[in-house]
Amino acid sequence: MSISLTDAARTRVQGFLELDPTALGLRFGVSRSGCSGWGYTVEVARNALDGDVVFDDGGVRIFVEARSLPQVDGTRIDYVQQGLNAQFVFDNPNVTGGCGCGSSFTTLADATS
Repeated sequence: MSISLTDAARTRVQGFLELDPTALGLRFGVSRSGCSGWGYTVEVARNALDGDVVFDDGGVRIFVEARSLPQVDGTRIDYVQQGLNAQFVFDNPNVTGGCGCGSSFTTLADATS
């Protein structure tokens, strides 16, 4: 099991965490969204929840709720800037399909549930 950050994503997340003295790390997961089923959730983690799985990548702690882990295990998070636009990009080996607009996805875990 793993969640990893590219150097660009780690630098960006560290910048967010330095601005918030209550921050424990990054919270990463999924929620039901869009027409395909899942959308990513990314926010500053200010507390640990029962059942969280915590990964450490270069000193950045990544908190993942156990219920999200089947959909995001193995994901590599990148931060990409193109012109004036910047965003986190997810390389998730579990994704098997997505909606036409790119806002939601399905995973291997959906096929077995």
